[in-house]
Amino acid sequence: MTPARPDPAPRESAREWLPRRVLLTRSARDWPHARAIAGRAAARGVEVIELANDRLSLDLPDDPRRAYAAAKATLAVVVAPPSKRKFQPIAPSADWRVDLAEGCPAHCGYCYLAGSLKGPPITRVYANLDEILAAVPAYLGQGTITSRSTARAHEGTTFEASCYTDPLALEPLTGSLSTAITWFGSWQADAQLRFTSKFADVTPLLGLAHNGRTRMRASLNPRAFARFEGGTSPVAERLRALRQMAQAGYPIGLTIAPIIAADGWREAYATLIDDAATALADLPALDLTVELITHRYNPGSKAVLESWYPGSSLDMGMDRRTIKRTKFGSEKLVYDAATMRELRSFFEEKIAAALPLARVLYWT
Repeated sequence: MTPARPDPAPRESAREWLPRRVLLTRSARDWPHARAIAGRAAARGVEVIELANDRLSLDLPDDPRRAYAAAKATLAVVVAPPSKRKFQPIAPSADWRVDLAEGCPAHCGYCYLAGSLKGPPITRVYANLDEILAAVPAYLGQGTITSRSTARAHEGTTFEASCYTDPLALEPLTGSLSTAITWFGSWQADAQLRFTSKFADVTPLLGLAHNGRTRMRASLNPRAFARFEGGTSPVAERLRALRQMAQAGYPIGLTIAPIIAADGWREAYATLIDDAATALADLPALDLTVELITHRYNPGSKAVLESWYPGSSLDMGMDRRTIKRTKFGSEKLVYDAATMRELRSFFEEKIAAALPLARVLYWT
């Protein structure tokens, strides 16, 4: 497929995250990928600290807010343990989770990672990327989400790279996403890499030999609710980035998440979907998916988020909520059945009208 001619570059630039410091663990220094990351960081004026061991030693202040800020301003380059090369299922998104990093530099008031990662929220990127990718072929044809799904079988075996991170946010320093895209592009197999992002600098990805084996999705919320997504690219820039990726021949998608049933949600999400339709108009052979994820949290993540973002106006009360138990016995708070029905009906009808070529992959 010949990529479409790209649009002119937007006047404003996409936001690039730079940490204040990069911690290079002793084991990571043995890997060329880690040394390349350290070199990119130093070239951008970021302090690179070579640790004497593999323990992430960071003098964190006693004040939880200052400790949070210090951790969020830190990127650590570590060696992924063997468990990271034993992939886990990641329903309903993909067959398997393949982690390039763990943690995210954004400041989202509903952060899905809150409470699920141990210790301060330092973003960790994996130096042994080659080992992680070398483990992928053993999972070909396995899994239960796309490998055995009639509706999604054409996607092949799918690997999700953004379960525990936003890989595009880290790309200027790490290059990990480009490496993974190129690896999947050269792999002559019925497989697909997937990632979703709240960032917009896709320039390094546009010229890669991806061969249609990577799907980028833009993670979106209306302007009224994007105020909870601190440190990310504006939604309009994310949509422009998605258009650029489609023009470069990538399959693309929208991840509308988390869907927040606050006052004015119908008008806000209707505008968002219309904006997406406008941004993606007139693209030939558009391969577009939509994933719809409602806001949810558990008691542990609620406590962490309230310590990170005291005074946030994000509603995490019990109004219109119900407790849902997971298969592991834990609890999470989701919208009640009536609210879920109202939300789902609206989104399915609006997407069918505004984006008739889109495939809705799941609702959760």
